[in-house]
Amino acid sequence: MFEAAELGVKLDKDEYLKREPELRWELLQRQFELRAAGFPVVVLLSGDDRPSCSEVLNLLHEWMDPRYVEANAFGVPTDEENERPFFWRYWRRLPERGRIGIFVRAWTMQPIVMRMIGSLDEGEFEHWLAHVRGFERTLAADGALLLKFWFHLPPEEFRRRVKRAKKNSEKLWRSGKHDTRVYENYDLARELMEKSIRLTSTGEAPWHVVESTDERHRNMSVAEEILKTLTRRLEEEREKKDRPVGPGEANSAEDVVTVLDKVDLTVSLPKPDYSEALDRLQSKLFRETSKARERGVSTVLVFEGWDASGKGGIIRRLTRAMDASLYRVVPIAAPTEEELAHHYQWRFWRHLPRAGHVTIFDRSWYGRVLVERVEGLASENEWRRGFSEINVFEEQLVEHGIVLLKFWLHVDADEQLRRFQLRERTPFKKFKITAEDYRNRERRNDYEVAANEMIARTSTEYARWNLIAANNKRWARIEVLETVCNALSRANKKAK
Repeated sequence: MFEAAELGVKLDKDEYLKREPELRWELLQRQFELRAAGFPVVVLLSGDDRPSCSEVLNLLHEWMDPRYVEANAFGVPTDEENERPFFWRYWRRLPERGRIGIFVRAWTMQPIVMRMIGSLDEGEFEHWLAHVRGFERTLAADGALLLKFWFHLPPEEFRRRVKRAKKNSEKLWRSGKHDTRVYENYDLARELMEKSIRLTSTGEAPWHVVESTDERHRNMSVAEEILKTLTRRLEEEREKKDRPVGPGEANSAEDVVTVLDKVDLTVSLPKPDYSEALDRLQSKLFRETSKARERGVSTVLVFEGWDASGKGGIIRRLTRAMDASLYRVVPIAAPTEEELAHHYQWRFWRHLPRAGHVTIFDRSWYGRVLVERVEGLASENEWRRGFSEINVFEEQLVEHGIVLLKFWLHVDADEQLRRFQLRERTPFKKFKITAEDYRNRERRNDYEVAANEMIARTSTEYARWNLIAANNKRWARIEVLETVCNALSRANKKAK
C-alpha cells in the first residue's frame, strides 16, 4: 500500500513559489463557490507523520478563507467523550453544508493504537474499521465530499525523526507516545496501518497516500488534490438537473395487512390495578435509575406513534419517578436551519446522554422514514437508505452499553378521533390539536404502510420495537414503565 506512494519526490523551491499564488487563488474561488453549492467538505489528515497533519492544517488555514474552515484536532478522548459512543465527538463537529471541516487524525488512529496495545483483538479491530466505513459512507450518501490524506514517511526517515525528537526537548512536543509506540513496534504498526487504509479506502472516500519527507511536495500534493476534486464536484453539481421531490408515496391500500393490525387494542387495566402498579413501578424506576447513575449505565428512550396516542402522558409518568438531574426530554419538531445544514442524524447524536443519564426522545430519527417519506420531504433514495443508517446508528449506541428502548404507541382511528375532539373541548389542551393533525389523519393508510416497513426493517436483535396497545391509556403507561424498569434492572446487574 505504502509502496504505491511516490517516494523521495522533492519539489524545487522556485517551482513551488511559482505555482503557489495561482493555486491559492483557485482554492479561494472554489471555496466561494462551495458556499452556494449545498454540500459540506470533510478533509481528513492522518498518517504516521504526525507533525505533517498539523503543518498541513495550518497551511490550509493560511491559504483559504478561515471564516468557512473549521479545524478539529483530536487527542485522547475526554471523560465526557468516553461516556458517549465513539463517533459522538465527530458527529457533533461535522461542518454545515457549504463549509469545510478539517479533521486531524480523528477516527483513523485510535483503533490502530488500541490494537497495538492489545485492547482490541483482530475481529474487534476489523469491526471498528467497518464502523469507520459506515460512518464515511453515511456522510458521502448525504452529499458530503470526503478527502482523506495519509501522510507517510519511509521507515528510515520516520525512525530518524523520532530519534531526533527524543534527543531534542524543543522538538519533543511534536512527537507523542503514539510515535514512540510506533517506533518501538514499527513492523506491527505498519501492518495495521496498511490494513486500515485498505479496508477504509472506498469509492466514496478513497485514501490519498502522500509521501511527506519533502514539505513542499506534500503541501502542493494536498492542495492540488483538494482543488481538483472540489472543482470536479462543483461542476457535477452544476450539471445536475433539478429533481423535485414528489408529494409522497401513493402506496396505501385499505386491504394492506400490517404488523400494527396484529396489536390487540382491546386490552385494558382497571383503575385500582393501575394505581397499585403505577406506585410500584415508579418506585422501582427511581431505584433503578439511581443505580444506573452510580454504575454509569445510560438510557435512551424513543417514542413514536400516532398523534394523540399518549406519548406525553407516558413520558410524564416516567419523569415523575426520576431525579430531575438525571433525565432530559427532547421533543422533536421540524428541523431548524442549522439542523437542515447537517446530516439529519446530526441533531440526534448531539443529544446522547452522558454515563448514568437518560434521554427521552418524543419522536426521533424515525421521522426520516415516516413523515419525511410520506410527505415527500425526503427523496426515495434518502428515506430508503435511512433504514440501514438508523440500524448502524442504533448498533453503535447498544455496543457502547446504552440501554436503547423504542416504543410505538398504537391507537385505532376511532379512538384517535375521539381524543382529537376531547382536546378541542378542553381549554388547556386546545393547543395540542391543529389542522395538521387532521391532515395527517387523512393519510393514515400511507403512514401505516410506512410504519409497517419501518418496524420490519429496524426491529433488530439489539434494538427491537415494543408495540404498545394504547387505546387504553392506563394499560399503555404500565406496559412502558414495566418494560423500562426490567431493561434497567438487567443492565444494572450486568454493570455490577
